[in-house]
Amino acid sequence: MKKKQLWYIIAGLTILNVITLLMLLGKPAILEGKKETVAEVGKESITRQQWLTELEQRYGQETLRDMVDQRVVVQMAEKYGIKLSDDAVERELTIYKAMYSSPGEEPKSEERWKQQIEYSLLLEELLTKDVKVSEDDKKAFYEQNKHLFDVPSSYHLSQIIVETKQEAESAAQELKDGSSFAALAMERSIDEFSANDGGDIGFVTEEDELISPEVITAAKSLKPKEWTEPVKTEDGYAIVYLHEKLAGKSYSFSEVENQIRRQIALEQMDIPVSARAFWNDAEVSWFYGETSKK
Repeated sequence: MKKKQLWYIIAGLTILNVITLLMLLGKPAILEGKKETVAEVGKESITRQQWLTELEQRYGQETLRDMVDQRVVVQMAEKYGIKLSDDAVERELTIYKAMYSSPGEEPKSEERWKQQIEYSLLLEELLTKDVKVSEDDKKAFYEQNKHLFDVPSSYHLSQIIVETKQEAESAAQELKDGSSFAALAMERSIDEFSANDGGDIGFVTEEDELISPEVITAAKSLKPKEWTEPVKTEDGYAIVYLHEKLAGKSYSFSEVENQIRRQIALEQMDIPVSARAFWNDAEVSWFYGETSKK
């Protein structure tokens, strides 16, 4: 799956969050009445119904299209006997976590990302199911793009940065006494980029130029849910917490052969990566009318 398509997934998740909001708010609107006030500006009120109507006007068609697309892809995959291997999904999830996950991201979001990755892979398989790509072309692509299939070791870290060794030792003692790392980072850390996220800096690699080398070196010796003693850095002193480590891996041709096939096929076809091509096959009808447009 290409980087561009991962950004499509990000956009899709944003829309799905709106879906959730509408679902959560819709039922109370019925129970509590359409005139319930959700905001006031001076003497002017904004009702729940006005709010929901505005949400539908802004996001309704796109949200419904995403819901339809999800179901179309699942049904068409079943129709054409397309299945994904667990290894393929886990590989894409690992790459995403290492390269695109955000600081402060909740653990439960991993399952949502996995669902979106499964959707994207199934869609690519559907779009390219009838396209033949030669063995020579696939191997040539692999040899020319080996770097794309080398995933470096990465570390999901949080950090507390303070100015002096004394401050760092004091923070380390509070951690030993049971204080929350995230709470202490928000209270004590002078790193303006991570303090508000409880010190969370997401996944980083040894090649990451924005992270002090001393931080990475210290993290490599940790097990998950462990933290370091104070570490001297150019910014002061750091205490580093390891959430998760992803071991680096170089994928062989056989492991990524089907991924390469899909990528070459999609480039040859030069079509949008969209489930809309299967709406007629899935006999879709919807609130917004015509479904035949690609």
